[in-house]
Amino acid sequence: RAIVVSASSDIGTALAARWLSSGWSVAGTYCTESPAVIELGRKGVSMVHCDIGAPASVKKACSELRKTVGAWDVLVSCPGDLQPVGPFESCGFAEWETSLRINFTGQLHLVREMLPSRSKNWDLGPCVLFFAGGGTNSAILNYSAYTVSKIALIKMCELLDAEIPDTRFAIIGPGWVKTKIHKATLAAGPDAAGENFERARSTLAGGNHVPMNRVLDSCDWVISQPREVVGGRNFSTEHDAWGAEDLVRALRTSPDMYKLRRYGNAWSPCRKEEGSHE
Repeated sequence: RAIVVSASSDIGTALAARWLSSGWSVAGTYCTESPAVIELGRKGVSMVHCDIGAPASVKKACSELRKTVGAWDVLVSCPGDLQPVGPFESCGFAEWETSLRINFTGQLHLVREMLPSRSKNWDLGPCVLFFAGGGTNSAILNYSAYTVSKIALIKMCELLDAEIPDTRFAIIGPGWVKTKIHKATLAAGPDAAGENFERARSTLAGGNHVPMNRVLDSCDWVISQPREVVGGRNFSTEHDAWGAEDLVRALRTSPDMYKLRRYGNAWSPCRKEEGSHE
């Protein structure tokens, strides 16, 4: 039994449809009704309204999901909003805080409400799967709210994995997928979006991007792996050799692999030799 938070998003819609066709019982949430929402409902996905940025809406949706789904095996959280796009100094701070609720705290609110309903029947244990974004390894300009929220989700996966050992928490960076999230970049324009404007325009026009099926395959791989392999880790759909036995062996023996760590801890200043006066 799976719950897809923001099943109305492109990745969420594709995941819900795939798992439903595989015989899963699937429930999903949506914020705005769309043809995708209507089609998922027609196919048998139990759709529940949820504005992830509004606490009252989250609580109401979770109450409905508990009645509809019962004990869940997989909970995947797909919400994402790039806005506000632009330098931190010029963004409206209220909009900046709203982005944090959509991309971070609202998702955790829903997960916290739903954790008591997790299944105890799957040998691997239930799995909570989030989605990361760019900026983990560099400072991406003009998307500070989105970037900080996604990095916080990466760290939260590790914290939840340490605190709740009967559940697997993982996060996937899907890379540049051809989805409607990039329309926010186009709407912001080249001055606000900077170098990402041309990349988003190219991606949406059919340029170089990560195929949706590859994203779905990476999700299926993560939820099929035991906690010692995926728990608390941040995976990349585009760059990681998920599915390879060599990677599984490396993950089993490297507890810090694919987790947020400070770079440069091994560095130290050169020590003067004893008796040296330099």
